[in-house]
Amino acid sequence: MNLPVTDLIVFIIITLGNVIFGASFFLRNKTSSQFTTGGGKLPAWVVGMSIFATFVSSISFLALPGKAYMSDWNALVFSFAIPVAAILAAKFFVPLYRNLGSVSAYNYLEVRFGSWARIYASICYILTQLMRTGAILLLLALPLNALFGWNIKTIIIVTGIAVTVYSMMGGIQAVIWTDAIQGIILVVGALICAAVLTFSMPEGPSQIFEIAAANHKFSLGSLSASLSESTFWVVLIYGLFINLQNYGIDQNFVQRYMTTSTEKKAKSSALFGALLYVPVSIVFFYIGTALFSYYTARPDLLPANIDGDKVFPHFIVNGLPTGLTGLLIASIFAAGMSTVSTSINSTATIVLSDYYQKYFNKNADDKSSMKVLYSASVIFGILGVLISLSLVGVESVLDAWWSLASIFSGGMLGLFLLAFLSKKVRNMDAAIGVIVGVLVIIWMSLSPLYFTQGKLLAFRSPFHSNLTIVIGTMAIFLVGFLSLKLAKKK
Repeated sequence: MNLPVTDLIVFIIITLGNVIFGASFFLRNKTSSQFTTGGGKLPAWVVGMSIFATFVSSISFLALPGKAYMSDWNALVFSFAIPVAAILAAKFFVPLYRNLGSVSAYNYLEVRFGSWARIYASICYILTQLMRTGAILLLLALPLNALFGWNIKTIIIVTGIAVTVYSMMGGIQAVIWTDAIQGIILVVGALICAAVLTFSMPEGPSQIFEIAAANHKFSLGSLSASLSESTFWVVLIYGLFINLQNYGIDQNFVQRYMTTSTEKKAKSSALFGALLYVPVSIVFFYIGTALFSYYTARPDLLPANIDGDKVFPHFIVNGLPTGLTGLLIASIFAAGMSTVSTSINSTATIVLSDYYQKYFNKNADDKSSMKVLYSASVIFGILGVLISLSLVGVESVLDAWWSLASIFSGGMLGLFLLAFLSKKVRNMDAAIGVIVGVLVIIWMSLSPLYFTQGKLLAFRSPFHSNLTIVIGTMAIFLVGFLSLKLAKKK
């Protein structure tokens, strides 16, 4: 498919401008503190916008409208839990990390349970970010391949190099400022798309709501107590746990708490980023519903082979005026770039703080620390590209990875809550809890893939996949406490 030259120019200018702007921070990035925390002098609104942009990946940009188009607004309930998690973060997590004074999210686990906890959590985080980077780079390449006809592997390599370069050169300052710009582009693109759809209906804007209401597209899900379906309550509980994980122990978020000059500003940035996501996610769901109404009213405009997640990209290319298509494609690309750049910087920070400065050079000066940060950024970028290239054409690997990612992240959240909510739980109690909890998460994640017929069905998890992190986290927490109580009785 060949897009107008105007769209191509808009896309290239916005994308290249982001890369150049990010790289320009190289001159302000001379110390390891500037690389990892920006010297603690970044504006709160910029940090908040960065938190928002990190939360919204290119997957969200395409997947949320796709979900609304195919079903209803049930997945929006996830967003309702975000303000709750953000308030808890502002009240408890931000003061905790700023008082510890460590840029690493996993230093706290070592303080409570010893080195094994920090190593376990940091390795899980690094592995998760590696695969996330590979998946995002691939998902960025696929629409560009379809729209411009560019080679998928070439797009992955060029994109990976570009993001790695500005992340390495500009450090967290480049990441946060470019995130902020990319977040603004993303919001503007979504609002423009929503407006164009609203005023493109044959019988006027009200037709969107008439068709959507007739097809129950605004439903937030069943209010039943079922634990095997995606009900309102299942999505809400899942959203609360996954967002507690994000705000409580995800290095991407924790590192940003350290980039403002005061604790008050750090709290406001966390709340700003979270509260901004809620209305923007509503816009994404509205786009999906509007697409359903639009193509229901104009079925002649939608080819038979286009459905689900492919409908929004189809509209971007065929339903938007020239120039706006380039802006929307740049918005999707910007969302992905912000996620990848954040992963690169945060992982390099973990390599420095959790491994190099702790085990190899405890008195490292800025010169050696910067070498480690640069080297880790490049190595992580290269590995992300290689993983992405290995995933080309193998969708089942992506599905399997998301199951494995829940294994890693569930164990991390349970361990953190055990450390944070009880001062009496011992090292051994935590280790036993993690082992049992991770086994529960492995069973819930993988049993639906392998126990599919016959007598094996009896061993299959009866719970909805969204409850994996919920039940796994609770298992770690409860087993840790039970271990403590049993030890006291001996």
